[in-house]
Amino acid sequence: MTTAQLRHGGPVAPVGPAMTKVPQVTAVFWIIKVLTTGMGETASDFLAHVMDPMIAVALGAVGLAVALAAQFAVRRYVAWIYWTAVVMVSVFGTMAADVLHVGLGVPYTVATPFFLLALAAVFGAWYATERTLSVHSINTRRRELFYWATVLATFALGTAAGDLTATTFKLGYLASGIAFAVAIAVPALAHAKLGLGAVTAFWSAYVLTRPLGASFADWMAVSHARGGLNLGLGPVTLGWTVVILALVGWLATTGRDVEA
Repeated sequence: MTTAQLRHGGPVAPVGPAMTKVPQVTAVFWIIKVLTTGMGETASDFLAHVMDPMIAVALGAVGLAVALAAQFAVRRYVAWIYWTAVVMVSVFGTMAADVLHVGLGVPYTVATPFFLLALAAVFGAWYATERTLSVHSINTRRRELFYWATVLATFALGTAAGDLTATTFKLGYLASGIAFAVAIAVPALAHAKLGLGAVTAFWSAYVLTRPLGASFADWMAVSHARGGLNLGLGPVTLGWTVVILALVGWLATTGRDVEA
């Protein structure tokens, strides 16, 4: 699912200032996306362990608001601003799912369908308003708002789905990660072999990146008793952050993901 394919996923839209605020969909895009999901998962858990969870949620909300404000303020795609916003969505999306489960006692069997319905509602409103869900037809502020609302919903859904398989269904984090790695190949193959639309394939894979990255990050961080490598939340968060910074720095320097 490349940028060229996604451009044909909906009606042709006039080029506008916001068009260049979305990166090209490349292999590096998907790698960074998966890394941000894992980093967001462990960072959220780490913050909840080292400070009061409510303070952590408040800080996450503030960080998300600042990151999105910066993203909306710029008039073109800037790699480090865009990916900072994605990271903060990842952190806060994890917190939202955890608050629903831990804070309010909502089981993952309920939280997962809830976030799925929330995502469907965002998609429905987006399509009803704009007649396209293509990420490369985002050339107005309203479409940009729909885009980020969708991203936030996908992170919350993916977090709940990953915890559902790992804990409620007792697959464990490693098995869950492997299962989602297999699942994420399905939309790509369906697009290539069965004619699945590029936009549908893109958003399906986008949702699955969240439980994929989070499951492997949790597996690396949690204790041996929980089936993990026991590397710790802090070290895993730091390690994944370093890799993200390196890749985003490379993109910012080379401009390889800037739309023509």
